[in-house]
Amino acid sequence: MSPAPMPVALLRSSLLSVPHGFPRREGGVSPPPFQGLNLGGSTGDAPAHVEANLRALAAAGGFPTGRLHTVSQVHGDRVVEAPELDGDDGALRPAFTEADGLYSLREGDVLGVRVADCIPLLVEAPDVRAVAAVHSGWKGTAARIAARAVEALASRGARPGALRACVGPHIRGCCYEVSEELADHFAGAFGPAVVNRGAAGRPHLDLSAAVCATLEQAGVPRAQVEVLQACTACTPGFFSHRRDGGLTGRHLAFVAARWPGPKTGTPGAFELS
Repeated sequence: MSPAPMPVALLRSSLLSVPHGFPRREGGVSPPPFQGLNLGGSTGDAPAHVEANLRALAAAGGFPTGRLHTVSQVHGDRVVEAPELDGDDGALRPAFTEADGLYSLREGDVLGVRVADCIPLLVEAPDVRAVAAVHSGWKGTAARIAARAVEALASRGARPGALRACVGPHIRGCCYEVSEELADHFAGAFGPAVVNRGAAGRPHLDLSAAVCATLEQAGVPRAQVEVLQACTACTPGFFSHRRDGGLTGRHLAFVAARWPGPKTGTPGAFELS
């Protein structure tokens, strides 16, 4: 008899008040090299495994599978509004467009982005009851996709100064060695603090520092941005595209537009429907 799968493990932010989660790789049914909770359909894993893992994530996160919106990520800076759904039959929905960020003001929508070293950025705008999810690799970070997300929410009435955000697990400066050319580009764009030198003197890039700088320049106070400290490349329990030579699974960070009745209330659990 095969052992029962481990429970799904979710990391959460202390700042975000809406339902959300950054999954680790524990749980799920995928075999090696995707072992655990692989949530990426373009990895070579069997579609049935990925679907089972997505349903396990939804159960652990307490959200309806049919309300999950995703996009086909292309390492750009496009942020789009999630479309209105025509009912909810519980079926998993395919990516609805090419983009790297999405937002919604619609009660009950769940937004997700897939990562395996890139930054998953989750944002809430409590003043307009909106949420956003952003995939920010080095290309998206260089293009300041985080600012595009702030602009998208601001276009719907959100005040940048009221936003709260969390940078989820990603490859951190300890492990993200880059070329001198890329290091120079980021240092020129975001300041020298985003680059550090490893023991061998080679440049390492701190993507989260660049994202935090982008958010602050866009009007989000630094105190309202949390950075989770796990590094996907050297912290056990995560998929890492770089560490695993490209043959690995994907995480799916999610955030739900689930608010209490009164705007000043305390959010309760996301109710399955």
